[in-house]
Amino acid sequence: MPATPQTEITCPFCGLLCDDLTVELDATALKVTANGCPLARAGFELADGADPAPRVAGKPANLAAAAAAAARLLAASRRPLLGGLATDVAGIRAATRLASRCGGVLDHMNSAAGIRNTLVLQDGGWITTTLSEVRNRADLLIVAGGDVESRFPRLFERTIAATDTLFDEQRRCEVVFLGKGPAAPGSGPKPEVIAADVTRLAEGFGLLRMLLAGRPVRTDAAAGIALPVWQQLADRMKAARYGVVVWAAADFDFPHAELTVQALVELVKDLNQHTRFAGLPLGGSDGDLTADAVSLWQTGFGMRTGFGQGIPEHDSYHFSASRLLETGETDALLWVSSFQVGRTPPATAIPTIVLGRAGMRFEREPAVFIPVGTPGVDHPGHLFRADRVVALPLKRVRQSSLPSVAEALAAIEAALPAPA
Repeated sequence: MPATPQTEITCPFCGLLCDDLTVELDATALKVTANGCPLARAGFELADGADPAPRVAGKPANLAAAAAAAARLLAASRRPLLGGLATDVAGIRAATRLASRCGGVLDHMNSAAGIRNTLVLQDGGWITTTLSEVRNRADLLIVAGGDVESRFPRLFERTIAATDTLFDEQRRCEVVFLGKGPAAPGSGPKPEVIAADVTRLAEGFGLLRMLLAGRPVRTDAAAGIALPVWQQLADRMKAARYGVVVWAAADFDFPHAELTVQALVELVKDLNQHTRFAGLPLGGSDGDLTADAVSLWQTGFGMRTGFGQGIPEHDSYHFSASRLLETGETDALLWVSSFQVGRTPPATAIPTIVLGRAGMRFEREPAVFIPVGTPGVDHPGHLFRADRVVALPLKRVRQSSLPSVAEALAAIEAALPAPA
């Protein structure tokens, strides 16, 4: 039987949610034939094999039996942890309902990075832009921290390298990597790299603010970069008509990294005294922005929200999944990971329930494993894009008997004992 091409497919495997892919289905095998990237090809073309059955204590079971076993573990728990949470809008809504029902805690596998941005946004706000504005207006792009193209492979192709913009003017966007340069040649214009110690970038942002304000500077360097280089960068920023600083909080993986984000955000505010400048914090991998957005509209709080007191409570420190596991403050883990087979639950001795992509392998067999479909592959869904301004629909590209995360969680909730 010939392969069936499907066009205008949205890719769920990074936060860009590129919606122009062509995917071919041959029997049960998928192949990305147009507009793919390494992440898209790895995600769509993963050889899942035949839809596997759920397992309870390592033995095959049907969905009802697996859901009942999971419900018994959650009902016996004093404080269950719902972690991972790599799923779509419907899956996070179901996880929120289940956490509310059983007094659990919600935390996403990527929230350590997201919290760095959230703390800054809560403290003083920020000036940000969208991918569309970058595509149509940006003439200077500063990439702060690490190699964003490794996390978002088509970022430059979809923005600054695009030719079909809203305006006829021949716009040329310069790209400067501040910190680490790209690991490989990208799809956009050749960037300039200003190599710097990423853990000390806050010093550099502070120095740029002083230079912009015309204050006296009593140092020869910052973050390992000589003062004249910082002065040239400040001048280029002021001369830009529409400048953008891009960062992925996951690249700032060191103690108190939120202070680096705060210094960057305050720099952007200062630049707007001279020209138009904005930040572009990138996220969305494994549905992390989706989890945060849904939790926010459902509870009033983002990730790291608990229901132990019968109402939603937020604490970015106390409700950290890693901290709860390390201190023994949780006695049951429900782990959700529907996009990548490699994002398995952390090693723990407590009873563990896994709702994971088919093909997932474990060093230690969980008490309950329910294989689930992948949004945008096995069933339709919605995810929030990296710039946080739109949720895009996902199509089903193959037939599958696997339940969605939302369906599996609903089955678990239905199997819980009736409230007293």
